[in-house]
Amino acid sequence: MLNIYNLSVAFQGSFLFQGITFQLNGGDRVGLVGKNGAGKSTLLKIISGDQEYDKGQIATDKEISVGFLRQDIDFVQGRNVLEESYQAFEQIKSLELQLDQINHDLATRTDYESDGYTELIERLSDVQNQYEIHGGYNYQGDTERILLGLGFKRSDFEKQTDTFSGGWRMRIELAKLLLQNHDVLLLDEPTNHLDIESILWLEEFLKAFSGAVVLVSHDRMFLDQVTNRTIEISLGRIYDIPKSYSKYLVARNELRGQQLAAQKNQQKQIDQTAKLIEKFRAKASKATMAQSLIKKLDKIDRIEVDEDDNSVMTLRFPLSKTPGKVVAVVERASKNYGDHVVLNEIDLRIDRDSKTAFVGQNGQGKSTLAKMIVGELKHQGSIILGHNVEIGYFAQNQAEYLEGSKTVEETMIDAADERTRPRVRDILGAFLFRGEEVDKYVRVLSGGERNRLALAKLLLQPFNVLVMDEPTNHLDIKSKNVLKEALLNFQGTLIVVSHDRDFLQGLTNVVYEFKDSTIRQYLGDIDYFLEQRNISHLRDAERRTVPDKLSKQKPASTQHDPDRQKELKFLQNRLSKLEVKVSKVEKELKDMDKALALNYEKTTADGDFYKKYESKKTSLKDLMGQWEEASLKLEKHSRI
Repeated sequence: MLNIYNLSVAFQGSFLFQGITFQLNGGDRVGLVGKNGAGKSTLLKIISGDQEYDKGQIATDKEISVGFLRQDIDFVQGRNVLEESYQAFEQIKSLELQLDQINHDLATRTDYESDGYTELIERLSDVQNQYEIHGGYNYQGDTERILLGLGFKRSDFEKQTDTFSGGWRMRIELAKLLLQNHDVLLLDEPTNHLDIESILWLEEFLKAFSGAVVLVSHDRMFLDQVTNRTIEISLGRIYDIPKSYSKYLVARNELRGQQLAAQKNQQKQIDQTAKLIEKFRAKASKATMAQSLIKKLDKIDRIEVDEDDNSVMTLRFPLSKTPGKVVAVVERASKNYGDHVVLNEIDLRIDRDSKTAFVGQNGQGKSTLAKMIVGELKHQGSIILGHNVEIGYFAQNQAEYLEGSKTVEETMIDAADERTRPRVRDILGAFLFRGEEVDKYVRVLSGGERNRLALAKLLLQPFNVLVMDEPTNHLDIKSKNVLKEALLNFQGTLIVVSHDRDFLQGLTNVVYEFKDSTIRQYLGDIDYFLEQRNISHLRDAERRTVPDKLSKQKPASTQHDPDRQKELKFLQNRLSKLEVKVSKVEKELKDMDKALALNYEKTTADGDFYKKYESKKTSLKDLMGQWEEASLKLEKHSRI
């Protein structure tokens, strides 16, 4: 499907990676991993055609379609959700314009007997056939179904895209990719800013996707669920093993252990041969044998052990001063945007030395409350900070505040004061910005490198309360572990917003769940929260309460009610059966579209073809109505 041969990319005189070769086939779900700055995003951009490369070749089968989900999304202002989603259908939209123009011409002309009018009618028939072949009568229904599956409500369809958060806009972009039926999907950190419901949906889609997938992700759980192959970029070369990430790590360690053992055995043989050479050299009668051994030693192919890039940032959050016992008190705090109520009369108390997690779906107010606490958002109600409280704040989009025209060192010096300016170089070194790397411009840094720089900048100011909103976005797995260790050792107070269960596990001792404009406190760690919710992992905790084929978890309220359990099971089964029927009819319609495209005259010779086609479309519309009705019933029943 896609072949990459001897690919090399140089940056500022040194190779980012050199001579890498691999092949992508249908069904490959590749986890592209490596440290921040190793070249993962660069490789995706090269495959997609967004960036040039220095050496090598990229060959693809004819008419291969590649879809790229980038980290940065830039929508055209003025479009609503449906209009933006319809941008996935360029050819259909072009045909619609042609149909509108032809129909307008037919309506305004009166020369009914002329050749021109006859040609217009013939052209209308041709364009209508093309429109039908390319799915013009189905694309709107397909779009709505995908958007609903990704968590949008019908009431969201007419809203402007710029009114949605980054996570929801990412879903729109994802919907466009899925609707385009690409052969290869390139996904650059797709779980950043996505809540658990959309992550689950994406997992299921990718596992069923028949094409090739290459995804960059630092979410270990997501990688293990989705991938069947791992490619790691390390020190300019790649390691390619057909296993999911966790299994890849085991296999990589085993391979390195085997290399070490083989190298050790070989070295023993080399040492023994060297001793014999020294021994025989002294004797004239053995000189010939010594020369033979020397030649033999020179011909030995020395076993090399793969190098590991184990460099990680060094991170420690020092405590500025000891604050009062109560760090913050939130009373009857509310926040709304127009008619949309995000938080409604929230009460909350943060005590000194506590470590608190905010969890919940996107848009439920976690980041909003964090910004209210640090004083970045106006609100109703009161938020009172305690005695001697000094807050350090790491925003979800912290890296976006960095100026691209400045170098790494200039960014730090400008943010430092007299006390911390002499320590800038030391702090940057601890965050792996060493030597010439401090002279890099911010605009050329990877997402992970920008996050590291933003963390380094955070240390320039004193604080005893640390508020962090999705701090692990863009950080590689090793850096995430270092950050977690630093937060565990932090002697101050921590408030962290995150969807990452592995990161939160063992980190916090208080959890607040955000839902329906309110919050609920759980006095324990994240595992205690999950246990109380009777859920196996955080992903189920943060998804919608609608049970479907992606989750068999029963809501807590129905655990001991046999009648409700029976009714829920019936509704779940009905929904699953309807989904199977929808998929079957969609496939049949696609087959008919394909038959039309391949042999129009032969296919349409069957007088009943269009009757069957229209019947299938009517059936699909009816099934979609039943599916939507069943979904609403299930949602209503599961909330009882």
